[in-house]
Amino acid sequence: MHFSVRGPPLRCGSSPRRLAPTLIDPTIVLYGKAPVLRVLTIIPTYNELESLPKTLARLRAAVPHVDVLIADDNSPDGTGRLADGFAADDPQVHVLHRAGKEGLGAAYLAGFAWGLDAGYDVLVEMDADGSHQPEQLPLLLDAVEKGADLVLGSRWVPGGSVVNWPLHRKLISTCGSLYSRILLGISVRDITGGYRAFRRTTLEALDLDSVDSVGYGFQVDMLWRVCQKGMTVVEVPITFVEREFGASKMSGNIVQEAMVNVTRWGLTARWNKLTGRTGS
Repeated sequence: MHFSVRGPPLRCGSSPRRLAPTLIDPTIVLYGKAPVLRVLTIIPTYNELESLPKTLARLRAAVPHVDVLIADDNSPDGTGRLADGFAADDPQVHVLHRAGKEGLGAAYLAGFAWGLDAGYDVLVEMDADGSHQPEQLPLLLDAVEKGADLVLGSRWVPGGSVVNWPLHRKLISTCGSLYSRILLGISVRDITGGYRAFRRTTLEALDLDSVDSVGYGFQVDMLWRVCQKGMTVVEVPITFVEREFGASKMSGNIVQEAMVNVTRWGLTARWNKLTGRTGS
């Protein structure tokens, strides 16, 4: 006996058709109950002294069964010390102190390694600045429980939205996703979004040691690797809210890196298909 996964699983190829419902073991969804998955939410921080307390409080209230790993890049403003205080008071909060600011991708990779080593079943990416609503995390986890290998919190599917974004930010995000979809031949709508939930088996299937992208490039890189493995990607609509405190870490260099990498990956994939080669 099997149950169909509800929701919008997406084909990572160029076809706009959605995948047929994935059939999963009935122990995953049975009479509306799901087995308990160990979930770790990874929150990278660099100078998030004002925003971290609010985000952490909302996360712990919204999904109290989920553990938290704060990966701090030696923040000059004392965010790391503040995180240590939260960890001392709450056994479900952990802190990973890193030597310095090495980029979002490196922080998440370190967090993935920590979480996999600790035996977590699901690893979540979440921003510290409040732009990712902790109250919407159950939507992502529900899609994981129903069989998705990777779940994306999407701003650009029906029901998704952004709040307090200037026009140029919307253009960068939507145009970046469109460019990536065309070059890589995938149908995911929000390719650059950073609110994500990975199964541990998904991360274990990827060569994480070879990932060296940062920022937008890191998010596209990880999605591209999942798609190349033929795994199931599901987008769920979220409301993305512009940060209240601190400064955005996005820069022109990060956007440029992403575009250069996407172009290289897309052209390489086309050349390999044309010549019958495999690999990158």
